[in-house]
Amino acid sequence: MTTHDYPRIVVGPPGPRAQAIVARDAEWTSPCYIKEYPLVIARGRGAMVEDVDGNRFLDFMAGIAVSSTGYGHPAVVKAVQDAAANFMHICGSDFYFEGMAAICERLARLAPGPGRKRVFLSNSGAEAVDGAIKLVRHATRRTAIVAFKGAFHGRTIGALSLTSSKSRQHGGFGPLLPDVHHVPFGNCYRCEYSKTFPSCQLACVSAIENDLLSRHLDPRDVAAIFVEPIQGEGGYVVPPPGWLTAIRQLCDRHGIVLVFDEIQSGIGRTGRMFACEHEGVAPDVLLLAKGLASGLPLGAIVARESVSTWENGSHGSTFGGNPVSCAAALATLDLVQGGFMANAAARGAELLAGLNALAAKYPTMGQVRGQGLMLGIEFVKDRATREPNKALVQAIERKAFEKGLLVLSCGVSTLRLAPPLVIDAGDVTIGLRVLEEAIAEATTEAAAK
Repeated sequence: MTTHDYPRIVVGPPGPRAQAIVARDAEWTSPCYIKEYPLVIARGRGAMVEDVDGNRFLDFMAGIAVSSTGYGHPAVVKAVQDAAANFMHICGSDFYFEGMAAICERLARLAPGPGRKRVFLSNSGAEAVDGAIKLVRHATRRTAIVAFKGAFHGRTIGALSLTSSKSRQHGGFGPLLPDVHHVPFGNCYRCEYSKTFPSCQLACVSAIENDLLSRHLDPRDVAAIFVEPIQGEGGYVVPPPGWLTAIRQLCDRHGIVLVFDEIQSGIGRTGRMFACEHEGVAPDVLLLAKGLASGLPLGAIVARESVSTWENGSHGSTFGGNPVSCAAALATLDLVQGGFMANAAARGAELLAGLNALAAKYPTMGQVRGQGLMLGIEFVKDRATREPNKALVQAIERKAFEKGLLVLSCGVSTLRLAPPLVIDAGDVTIGLRVLEEAIAEATTEAAAK
């Protein structure tokens, strides 16, 4: 087993240097930034992050599932350096370069489902979502969009119109896009229909046709259904077996475009290149970003050629498909396919087993779920009532940080684990140990109040 020189806390975070930077940031940056906890990063290596005071952390959040190949992987660094040394930018909407053609071909060939695909490159996931809204409306000449409760697709106006994870993300920004409709996601732990899988026979899918499309919305007006195969910000929720297939069949019955938002779940994170491959379901449009370029800004719309019908000049981007980002993405895919995806599956299984063992000891852990290195722990006040325990999650997150483990919350009361795909068995052992310490302390303190 590899010897780890982290976690290592030399001064309680945030230390003096970190505090100075936090204060400077507070003076000048926009108040809309969340700033989850006062981590002030200086450098990283693999799955280790070091802050400006010399504290070293084991990273189990990867910059919100972005740093897929870890920090400073030599193959990615070299690809970036070589590309930057040649030229920093040329607008891919107007001119050509090999890196853009190469990454578009690579993604088109990787995308699940038969037939040729066409790829548009953006700067971010939200941009990819906005572009996909334009694309599906143009391709179908329909306007309505169906999305899911708990979904997160971004914060630009178009993407925000589909987002339904937190009301504060909408507050004061209306009116948003018209003709967007939200329906319950396949969340068996919190079923809105008070049913149990599998006896429910996927009532949440049937209701889309029997209620929304029968009483409120003509299916001939629906351009697309946007869905995360695993909900991200909504709580790392994994739908039940057959749910994605049923959504695919519904779309096929009504000529509706199916869009999979794999911005957080894609690029090897779940142990497959794309999360939808666990169910063997292919979308008409696939959206990617986050881990695609190991931290450089790059998003992608990968669409079946039959859907990618927009005309020359009808969409574009000055910086989308930047040559340095394209080079980073090609190197990232080499590494993911070359072993990191398999590692995500193996380490994810170890983490899942460890988390289930912890759940047997701590009743506040209501449900453990996920695939590969996309794992969530939903904390509750009582397993019988399943009442969310948001305060406990916040306390665990902060204690883990103070002990040298970086994690993030999502949903109402879920702790997410989304480490870089490079973690090893030692990282799993350390992460579980520190996490248990944080859970035990936070639980004891909560009980004492």
